[in-house]
Amino acid sequence: MLRRLGWLIGLSQRSRQTKTLDAEAYVAARAVKPVLMVDTVQEIAVYIHRFHNLDLFQQGWYQIKISMRWEDGDNNNSSGIPSRVVQYEALDATSNESSGVWKIDDKDNSFLSQPFRIKYARQDVRLCMMVSFTMPLERYEGSATSAVILRFELLYSPIIESIDAFPAAAHDFRIPPKALSGLHSYCPVHFDTLHAVLIDVSVHVSVMKSAAYKRPAVLSSDSSNGKNLASGSVQSSKKIASADKKLVSFVKSLLEARDTLLEEMQRLSKAVGQTIDLSEFVSTMDNTLLPEPVEDEEGLGQGKQQNNLEKLNSPFDLENDDEWLHNFSKEHLSRTFHLLGTQLHHLWNTFLAFHRENNTKILEYLRDTWTKDRRAEWSIWMVYSKVEMPHHFISGMDDTSNHSSHKRATTSVLKLNDPAQVAATRADLHRRSIAQMRDMHIFGDPMRVPIVIIERVWNAPKRTFSDRSSMRHVDKIDSSLLNDENRSIKHNTPQHSGRELKIVVFVHGFQGHHLDLRLIRNQWLMIDPKIECLMSEANEDKTHGDFREMGQRLAHEVVSFFKKKMDKHAKYGRLKNVKLSFVGHSIGNVIIRAALADSLMGPYRKYLHTYLSLSGPHLGYLYSSNSLFNSGLWLLKKLKSTQVIHQLTLTDDPDLQNTFFYKLCKQKTLDSFKNIILLSSPQDGYVPYHSARIESCQPASSDNSKRSVAFLEMLNNCMDQIRGPTLETSHHQRVFMRCDVNFDTTLYGRNLNSFIGRAAHIEFLESDIFARFVMWSFQDLFR
Repeated sequence: MLRRLGWLIGLSQRSRQTKTLDAEAYVAARAVKPVLMVDTVQEIAVYIHRFHNLDLFQQGWYQIKISMRWEDGDNNNSSGIPSRVVQYEALDATSNESSGVWKIDDKDNSFLSQPFRIKYARQDVRLCMMVSFTMPLERYEGSATSAVILRFELLYSPIIESIDAFPAAAHDFRIPPKALSGLHSYCPVHFDTLHAVLIDVSVHVSVMKSAAYKRPAVLSSDSSNGKNLASGSVQSSKKIASADKKLVSFVKSLLEARDTLLEEMQRLSKAVGQTIDLSEFVSTMDNTLLPEPVEDEEGLGQGKQQNNLEKLNSPFDLENDDEWLHNFSKEHLSRTFHLLGTQLHHLWNTFLAFHRENNTKILEYLRDTWTKDRRAEWSIWMVYSKVEMPHHFISGMDDTSNHSSHKRATTSVLKLNDPAQVAATRADLHRRSIAQMRDMHIFGDPMRVPIVIIERVWNAPKRTFSDRSSMRHVDKIDSSLLNDENRSIKHNTPQHSGRELKIVVFVHGFQGHHLDLRLIRNQWLMIDPKIECLMSEANEDKTHGDFREMGQRLAHEVVSFFKKKMDKHAKYGRLKNVKLSFVGHSIGNVIIRAALADSLMGPYRKYLHTYLSLSGPHLGYLYSSNSLFNSGLWLLKKLKSTQVIHQLTLTDDPDLQNTFFYKLCKQKTLDSFKNIILLSSPQDGYVPYHSARIESCQPASSDNSKRSVAFLEMLNNCMDQIRGPTLETSHHQRVFMRCDVNFDTTLYGRNLNSFIGRAAHIEFLESDIFARFVMWSFQDLFR
């Protein structure tokens, strides 16, 4: 009987213990529930302002498809969901450039704009749409630790009735985790070189409170083992602490997003000159977030509140901040979370409405900011130096970077001091130093990005035939002007306001095509959309003859184009400024100079503005070090008797002073340009390095023959045109730059093009990264 009684008492005690543990587990489950009902999401608004066709080869109907996903996510649950679409400006209903409506594809959570028709180059299509995506933040506990990939796809269809448009090109933006707490940026979409367009896009990002709720975790109902129940109770307590810490991280992420959005709204409103009245909101928002201390002994509650606020605005350590966490009640954390979410929702909608009302000014401001930021990034791949132009007669070794004291140098010394080799080595060292830097993979592999060495040559008065002692009497130029932050040329700013006519002529090289320089043209158009472009066709398939005839044909083409544009602009009133610029590749530069020497161009030389030379043989091939290429030139002269080859090699006349190049260098073809930029490459074996840079070379300095005398006279005649002020004004100092472009030619492998140096020569036409570096860093030269 006593045994049975003892057994019943024990059973009763175990039963009471089990019920107690069950109650604890139930309370734990009830405590977890309100914490798990909070969550945050990423809100990303994409404004599509304008679609500008730079160089699409096919007419037809195009669409823009936008999607986004987490970079480290899987394919099922990592994509953003379009949440709202706004047409903030009404489109022209009578225009036949757009048809249909936008739509959202539920299969891949993407947005598709309405189809629009492209009929001609440089066509503008105003889309004026905003699509907002919601990205889940469930696995990131309030703040994203993964980047977002924002993808733009260009869809094409030849006819509007086509059901499915096929993808033509794609462009991805990577939004890093740090920017996801608050971002307001201009993001131009360019696609690829075969689909050259410009889509003006601005992207705005913030963290928001999610409207979705989670279900609480399900606890096991197995109560047969008291030990297991006790272990489950401990695990539940840990889950509560973890959930509390997660809630704090949610509150902190919303607080950071709110402050960032407020700061950005004030910055943008000030930039565009439009006020957003947020004074009442700012004055009341912090008072509602004061934490409630759990206990307030000896009047220390107020101090705890202040300390807790400071703690909330500092990094939170989940391991060591348990004591601080308990100073907040769960109810207050939850209320703070929801209050911050409401405030962010109000601010976000206020900002989006403000953006739609001032979209043009905001876009211009963000575009200017983007330009400055990109210029700072691109400067990493650029090396700057300053060189003073010689004020005296160049006697061979004066204009070389390195020289020996002996007139006759050995082959090894010549190779060691070869300026092309020195430039290539310098660029390789700079590229390797970039590769060792962290987070500098802006354009992909740093070893594949071209290095541009910019040599700014400061001008001087006309030369004299005295010795170098004349240099002592020349005032030194302030070196601080060289690496100016904006590197802008103040004197290029027009002195008068009004309409301008800006014409840029692009001239191809030997056996070239009129579209060879289209990538350079597209970059120039993005810098200055108002330019009038002439892609010269006058000498297409006619580059084997006399340079004089090619120059005459180009002169007639330019004058005809110039008069046509002048007549067109005359309808709108008198022009106050006219600028005529030239871009040439290879022998296209010689054709340009031959055209400028023609009498037909005489009245138009006063309009000359910028001259951009891409690997032009300005001094011919008198001293060419590429023996294999020289052999090819010799064969062309013997087999085809091509006149242009004879002129390039100065063999078109027995007397060097009667050759075409010698006479061309004496004619005034460069002295009227305000800006002269010579691009060369030490890897280019088609054009002598010194000839592309208009400078002396070591073989000429060690040569005592008539060739050296003629070469130095050609060089000095060219430098006399560049040296000193322009003809238009006596005080105008010309901008003269030599730019060495060092490509990565390892991708081409070992083939004939790389062996003879043709790969780098053609890379000027097939790559535009170097053009971005130079043209965007010196925008005033191209406006």
